[in-house]
Amino acid sequence: MSALPQISEAEFEVMKIVWESAPINTNEITERLLKTTSWSAKTIHTLIKRLVTKGALTYEKQGRIFVYTPLVDETEYINHQSSSFLNRFYGGDISAMLSSYIENNQLSETELQHLRSILSRNP
Repeated sequence: MSALPQISEAEFEVMKIVWESAPINTNEITERLLKTTSWSAKTIHTLIKRLVTKGALTYEKQGRIFVYTPLVDETEYINHQSSSFLNRFYGGDISAMLSSYIENNQLSETELQHLRSILSRNP
């Protein structure tokens, strides 16, 4: 997909479920989100409709049930959003971002060890 749609934080919650379980029907999406959010079923249905309109989801009608699949690749979307965040807040400088997190004690020792491991594999 050439241009990725703008997806709100609430819409992203819907997308995570669809990415994880596609194909998935409206009732399944709604049931899962009712357990983890304070949203009403109507709100969830509105979010799903918006994602269809934006071109992030497509659906197939199976009898009386709508079954959704993503049109946006999860990895592509997350990479795009990560890059956008990095450029917006750190001028594209990942070392500035990591330094900020490290200096403000926002990384656990486990996370630091993981980063050291990644860096040692990729000189």
